[in-house]
Amino acid sequence: MSIKADNPEPAIVPFGRRTSPTPPPPLARDATTRKLRRRVKVLAWLTVAWNVLEAVIAIAAGAAAGSIALVGFGLDSTVEVLSAVVILWQFTATDDRREKRALRLIAASFFALATYVGVQAGVDLVQRSRPHHSPVGIGLAIASMIAMPILANVKKRTGQRLGSVTVVADSNQTKLCSYLAAVLLVGLILNTALGWWWADPIAAIAIAALAFNEGRNAWRGETCDDCCA
Repeated sequence: MSIKADNPEPAIVPFGRRTSPTPPPPLARDATTRKLRRRVKVLAWLTVAWNVLEAVIAIAAGAAAGSIALVGFGLDSTVEVLSAVVILWQFTATDDRREKRALRLIAASFFALATYVGVQAGVDLVQRSRPHHSPVGIGLAIASMIAMPILANVKKRTGQRLGSVTVVADSNQTKLCSYLAAVLLVGLILNTALGWWWADPIAAIAIAALAFNEGRNAWRGETCDDCCA
């Protein structure tokens, strides 16, 4: 009489339950982290290069056209440079305390930006400032509206993958630059086409409020709610 060997029954996974994915090995995680940190530095240097060029063009064009809005936009670009330099400083070493200090510096740059834009908008309203025609300024605003959202999106995704609230905070400031470019463009066009000189300072006040809110969130470390999503 033959005896059949008992076959072990396969393990039954309850319906609807997912098995947890195997985490990547430490070496793979380290390699990914190094790659992301290098990307952050490249993005920061791109931000510095773009905004230095943007500041020079905007301030020169604003001075030539007598446009306070254009000059203010150029000065905003210098705040963007500061934020990018903070990122480069933070990523020269791995230190949690550096992360907090970097966030505070970015928050301070948001506050400075909000203060300047708000005060300048008030001055424009009081003085009824009307910028002259500036094709260079309009072209620069359009270029910033195209480039800045792309750069901000890449920064945000990189910061989320890296789990860095500092990088995400910096991406918000880059995104804010595109909003300011839109305000500048609308203000110049409405003033030129319809004579609505007040459109630019009113919109700038709203942008200043947004900048202040972003600075407050960065100060509290609340700019990366979905870093680990």
